[in-house]
Amino acid sequence: MNAVEVLVVGAGPTGLTMAGELAAFGVRVRVVDRALDRVHESRALGVQPRTLEVLAGLGVTDDLVACGNTAVRLCLHAGGREREVRLFDLGLPDTACPCLLFLSQAETERILGEHLAAAGVDVERGVELVGLTRTADDAVATLRHRDGREEHVSASYVVGCDGAHSRVRHLAGIGFEGASYPQTFVLADLEADGVAGGATHVFLSGRGMLFLFPLRRPAGWRALAMRPPADAPPAGSAVTLHEVQTLADTYTGGTVRLRDPVWMTNFRLHHRAATRYRAGRAFLAGDAAHIHSPAGAQGMNTGIQDAVNLGWKLAQVLRDGADPALLDTYETERAPVGRMVLRFTDRAFTVATSTNPLIRFARTRVAPALLPAALAPGFVRAAAFRTVSQLGISYRRSPLSTDGPHGPRSGPRAGDRLPDVPLPDGGSLHRLTSARGWHLLLCGPPTARSTVEAAALARRYPARLTVHRLAAPGAAAALRRLGVRPGASGLFLVRPDGHIGYRAGGDDLTPLLPYLGRWLPS
Repeated sequence: MNAVEVLVVGAGPTGLTMAGELAAFGVRVRVVDRALDRVHESRALGVQPRTLEVLAGLGVTDDLVACGNTAVRLCLHAGGREREVRLFDLGLPDTACPCLLFLSQAETERILGEHLAAAGVDVERGVELVGLTRTADDAVATLRHRDGREEHVSASYVVGCDGAHSRVRHLAGIGFEGASYPQTFVLADLEADGVAGGATHVFLSGRGMLFLFPLRRPAGWRALAMRPPADAPPAGSAVTLHEVQTLADTYTGGTVRLRDPVWMTNFRLHHRAATRYRAGRAFLAGDAAHIHSPAGAQGMNTGIQDAVNLGWKLAQVLRDGADPALLDTYETERAPVGRMVLRFTDRAFTVATSTNPLIRFARTRVAPALLPAALAPGFVRAAAFRTVSQLGISYRRSPLSTDGPHGPRSGPRAGDRLPDVPLPDGGSLHRLTSARGWHLLLCGPPTARSTVEAAALARRYPARLTVHRLAAPGAAAALRRLGVRPGASGLFLVRPDGHIGYRAGGDDLTPLLPYLGRWLPS
């Protein structure tokens, strides 16, 4: 029987990220996928700022941005009029990625796959999970190869990143609760004439909306539209360009011409969530744990962040001997995020598709007239975008989040994402804490006690805990953003995924020791 530390089932963006995280920590990982090739269609196409931040640790963010389209305009079309709404030109001060990146899932998978291959991990395609037996000590997976050969693999843990029809979820006996939306949609990658480039176009009508999203590859545009209720062909059935053009004409009044399709399909949407994210040594991430409408470009991003959250925890248990209870915090932290995304996307989907006369009136008359003015103030756009961008995700109620004594009255709390702030050397807080492992930020004037205690911690946790000193005047901006007043001191322990695990005021590191002893054993 072959043995591996972690078996990742599914090689979409979530599975590739999971494997990349594990490999970066030195974990022996295998990735299998029953598909013979990666996707070559656009599919998920919005990469949120928080996702770009967490992928920076893999060194792929610059490549993603270079291949994508950072469109900053939203054009609303209704009643023969066009109104422009600026959403993404916010200059958010706490992130180096203040934009929604439009990028085909095919390109996202290509870049993540190339990174994984460079790390020495190959995706094994045409390999299907057909059996899973879990014990207290391991999980035994039965894999069927494309030639019919079956292989038994013993893994410390199995992670199901295998989508809505997850075989891992089924074999682990985890429920998947929810329902299907009644509408049928058309999705197409193609070229479009009659719309300005560099913008997302939304055509509003009483029957719903037509979206045109700007791409670069595999085509210039992604079209998404709802079919009439009486026209409901089976999901996945063949679609013709004539059908898509006829559908587009009903939304655009014939002002947009579609051509040169690369890919077209009918599909149905679902909103479902796994009843739990873990069953013993089997975990779920991404679409295997939650599926919902594409409203707000949340799905792939939530899955990638699931993978980053679980990846470092598995690595710490396997490589550093951390308490396995650390793995329980995965569901504690990510399941509420999944539920929040389902609520958000369901409400947005209802507004976009409802035939209720009041909602139709608001969608076609009120929203086009009021939305540009309502979003004109920068602080309003920033608040809305921060929610959609997932920069506001926090784990304050997690067992991993501890606010120590005399913490700052303002600034991020334990469980919050560490904000990014420029530093005088040309770097930033995120670059400072980008190396794998935990990071301790000592804020304020150095003292003899804190210097000695910090040196002792660095010796106790070599290559696992890095200590940094932030002091004025050079780090004054960072100290203000962290809530540390001039002349005061404080400390922030940053987790490997960029969230704050522990924070406290003063320069005494003694209260931090029980936290480290619990979650970062020496």
